Amino acid sequence: MDQAFLDEMKGKLLEQRSTLLASLAEQSEDMRDLVKTVDSGDEADVASDVIDRNVLTALGTQDANRLQQINNAIDRINQNKFGRCVLCGKEIPRERLEILPYTLMCISCASAEERRNR
Repeated sequence: MDQAFLDEMKGKLLEQRSTLLASLAEQSEDMRDLVKTVDSGDEADVASDVIDRNVLTALGTQDANRLQQINNAIDRINQNKFGRCVLCGKEIPRERLEILPYTLMCISCASAEERRNR
């Protein structure tokens, strides 16, 4: 991988990380607001708040996982290991990295892994 592409990917990853951190902070504020209102409503309000809280928690978990993947990709760039499939060791195509810069696997290995997990 050439340095210009690595710099571009690192910039993209840093931007995604900033966006996710802002999203997680906002979700955290929303969660605090929901907790404050739980004691003040009737049963329908409480049920609605529980659903909202579950949705926010699920979104927060997904964002937290993606944040970890992004941080790991930045580490791989810094260690000169970025762009190699962790399973087969082959170079991941640039097109795939441009779309999903934090991916760990080439398309073949990702597809095989997905089939195994079904």
